[in-house]
Amino acid sequence: MEPVTDALEEICRRLAGVADGAVADYIPQLALADPQAFGLALVSMDGHRYQAGDAHTPFTIQSVSKPFVYALALADLGPDAVAARVGAEPSGEAFNAISLEPGTGRPANPMVNAGAIVATSLVRGADAGERFERIRACLSAFAGRALDVDEEVYASEAATGDRNRALAYLMRAAGALDGDVGEEVDTYFRQCSVRVTACDLAAMAATLAHGGANPVTGEQVVTEDVATRVMAVMATCGMYDRAGTWLLDVGLPAKSGVAGGLIAVSPARFGIAVYSPPLDKTGNPVRGVRALTEVSRRFGLHMMRPAGRHAVTVTEATTGRKAGAARSERVRGPEEDARLAAEGHRIVLVAAQGGLEFTETEQILHAVDIRVPEQPGWIVLDLTRVTAIAQGSAMMLGAALAAFARQGHHIVIAAQRDFPAPVPDTPSWHTFPDREAALAWSEEQLLAETADLRDT
Repeated sequence: MEPVTDALEEICRRLAGVADGAVADYIPQLALADPQAFGLALVSMDGHRYQAGDAHTPFTIQSVSKPFVYALALADLGPDAVAARVGAEPSGEAFNAISLEPGTGRPANPMVNAGAIVATSLVRGADAGERFERIRACLSAFAGRALDVDEEVYASEAATGDRNRALAYLMRAAGALDGDVGEEVDTYFRQCSVRVTACDLAAMAATLAHGGANPVTGEQVVTEDVATRVMAVMATCGMYDRAGTWLLDVGLPAKSGVAGGLIAVSPARFGIAVYSPPLDKTGNPVRGVRALTEVSRRFGLHMMRPAGRHAVTVTEATTGRKAGAARSERVRGPEEDARLAAEGHRIVLVAAQGGLEFTETEQILHAVDIRVPEQPGWIVLDLTRVTAIAQGSAMMLGAALAAFARQGHHIVIAAQRDFPAPVPDTPSWHTFPDREAALAWSEEQLLAETADLRDT
């Protein structure tokens, strides 16, 4: 029994009879698709793969390629250079609308055709052939396997793509598109004709969800910053003139294509994809929209939904050697034990577990702040059960510990993984592999200090 597969199969069975929508026919080769085809696939952050229905049926990627080529352009040129040529605002219009920014000719976003053609043109390459090979290699890295072109679909697109050529000529006349229009549009047609399956698309979506690292192959395809930017644009623009309704109802970054592909990204959870050729009036797969709407609602995936209950972060917060308080296992004599009992309030222990993001880090720092002694002491953080620390949280924690260190407190860290280095120009802190060693060292330091005071 596999619960994820069972859920996907149940959705496939129940929605298979939906007959709404029509297969795209403005590209003649796409009209040959089986309207009954319906497949679902999901890839988790551990690289586990699940599928149901026609998830292995090949079809062309079409507009689902747009987020990934946009990612490649961002990786090549950086966000500022790309933003100068293509915007990031929802257009509120159809995917192939002739709508450009007055005065500049800049398209609204890279998810509509005009913006996608510009994004394709921004990919580095000595010529059109090299540019496309870099695009194909990028799409393959996201999918985790080598992808090829459906030459029949490419020829069909090229023969019927005058509207896209018109968009390109308008953008070149306005200065938004450089290069030869024929070559740029031809590269875009080839990009859209790359052959994939729903399983491939799920892996591609999961790579974005995993911060740009393919969870199946382990390859870091793009940086986390690039993946984050791409998902943001997908959330606001990926579903064309249905983007607002999609964000309200489903609440996940998504992108559809006219061949029947649809992906959605649940950041840090999974990537999911649907293949179902019949489209609604906005160009989105009818069964795909219904399937992913149900998945989001069933599992509470809307990105605006507050996080559910989870294990507590701060598992212990104590001071001194009072009854029930944390202490090392080291055996002490009566005289040392008495001194620790009298001065032990100067050793603060806070233990935490799980992943640390803003909320969890704030809880740790609050637990320290309300217990930190007035007289300089030892702040012991037991992070041995912490599984991950977000970059921003590490900076926040480091800055707070540096402030305590400047007040004269000794910072003592017990951790199983690398911990961020001390903030420059502040007293260094002390790291130990386990809690026992950290507490014992702090006690020894306190005993040495109080012995010096006793002898004076």
